[in-house]
Amino acid sequence: MARRRDRRTRFLTPVGNPADPQGLFAYLQRYVEHLGVKGYTEMGIHNAERYVRAFIRWCEPRALTRPTEITKPIIERYQRHLFYHRKSNGEPLSVFSQRSALVPLRGYFRWLTRHNHLLYNPASDLELPRMKRVLPKHVLTESEAERVLQQADVREPIGVRDRALMEVLYSTGLRRMEIVNLRVYEIDRERGLVFVNQGKWQKDRWVPIGERALAWVQKYVDEVRPTIVMPPDDGTLFLTRMGVPFNDAWLSTTVSQYVQKANLGKHGGCHLFRHTMATLMLENGADIRFIQAMLGHADLKSTQIYTHVAVKQLKAIHTATHPAKTRKAKLAAGSAEHPTADELLAALDAEGAEEGGH
Repeated sequence: MARRRDRRTRFLTPVGNPADPQGLFAYLQRYVEHLGVKGYTEMGIHNAERYVRAFIRWCEPRALTRPTEITKPIIERYQRHLFYHRKSNGEPLSVFSQRSALVPLRGYFRWLTRHNHLLYNPASDLELPRMKRVLPKHVLTESEAERVLQQADVREPIGVRDRALMEVLYSTGLRRMEIVNLRVYEIDRERGLVFVNQGKWQKDRWVPIGERALAWVQKYVDEVRPTIVMPPDDGTLFLTRMGVPFNDAWLSTTVSQYVQKANLGKHGGCHLFRHTMATLMLENGADIRFIQAMLGHADLKSTQIYTHVAVKQLKAIHTATHPAKTRKAKLAAGSAEHPTADELLAALDAEGAEEGGH
């Protein structure tokens, strides 16, 4: 059984004029093949094809069928279309969604130009919408996280599986697809580590996992997984009731249902645990660089968002050091622990990186 589902099989119908060997669709097929040869992940290939298909579909009623007919003004018109487009619920596309639709187009036309199918790249100067730095909408406190975990009915086999799954999310902060693709043998119980095989950007990494999470995983592996796994067993750790690897949508739905059941007034799924792990570890004194390594962020800027959420330490420092503090706070400040040199350096690095960005 293949480790990942072939997402490209979802695209069963051509777009544009499939009979034209010089058409947008014909070149898309060759571009997809190129991405595969270059070692792009299946998810990356799927997303590239998905968004270029959407552009070709937009071109159809405008009688645009070949790459040579596409100009910079046309691509800018498509960008405006994305800006004004409304989803079925009446909401506009987020800036992230607009960027997600445009970035693959730039890659597609860059490939066309480099392989001499176009004389110039009409998307080379395309300005992408600016991303805003948005804080996570919800982050669980320690007690709230425990409450969510306790919603799984561990008297039932599926409850044991779900408790083990959420414990791994909470302990490691793995991404959703990293959990989906996790294998039994990628958990090193003796060393207390999880091996993430080909995570985002096709990077491997080791992530620490706590004793409690390991205990729940072992219980699931020993008592539940053997009763539901279906041959051939490819080693995927978490399985559906049907004994097969689940998909990312199912995982999100399952976790979010437990969050709702906890009745915390907060919403979220896998990323809620990812945000929570990073925030609570920072509040408890972890260096931001260690959080970066655990989360698998290539750039420290991606991790700095959690420094804005982890306000517990900031509040304590403010109370202890601000000149307008009360006498009680002044007395307490005398016993307060000073931040380490590493913590100060991390804070300075974070500040410098932020000022050097947007």
